[in-house]
Amino acid sequence: MEFRKRTFILYTFLQTVILFTDAVEFTFELQDNAKECLYEEIDKGTETTLEYQVVTGGHYDIDVLVEGPSRQILYREVKQQYGQFQFTPETTGTYMVCFSNEFSTFSHKLIYVDFQVGDDSALPGVDEHFEAATQMESSAWKVHENLKSVLDYQTHLRLREAQGSKRMEEMNERVLFWAIGETLGILVITVGQVMVLKSFFADRKN
Repeated sequence: MEFRKRTFILYTFLQTVILFTDAVEFTFELQDNAKECLYEEIDKGTETTLEYQVVTGGHYDIDVLVEGPSRQILYREVKQQYGQFQFTPETTGTYMVCFSNEFSTFSHKLIYVDFQVGDDSALPGVDEHFEAATQMESSAWKVHENLKSVLDYQTHLRLREAQGSKRMEEMNERVLFWAIGETLGILVITVGQVMVLKSFFADRKN
């Protein structure tokens, strides 16, 4: 229950983060034996960055594929937990990013995606003129850059927190099942010993 609550908080945080960039940042659940694709229209020469990470599920691995407008493969990884891919398209068109969990038969995955297309948008009131920036404008831009770094760090820390919480719950379940198994084993051995001792006394009476 606690993990679900934290996962919901993480999902809400990622959904409500607003950056001064043309980027999409979200988490989604990828079912077992399933494949989900993201399509984006990208202009030629636009620097594009893809970052992904498996937050929870199975062995924390997925297949990732990036294809260009002509179906050419730009990036492919098999059973990766996280990764980053940066490229500059040579042609304008629709690019496809696919995440596959088809190799898994029963475990679904929670995946974080950060897909950024293009450079940062101009900071309002700072980059709207071509004159030399004043000291206050330079300070405002530095604050802007530092805040973006803080948001990135917070996102990754929340991802690691959610991942650690899930692993902790899985470990607790394993310890619980192991303890139950040991308890049942002790009970079986105890009953067996009692039956053996009882049979010894029964043989002496006979």
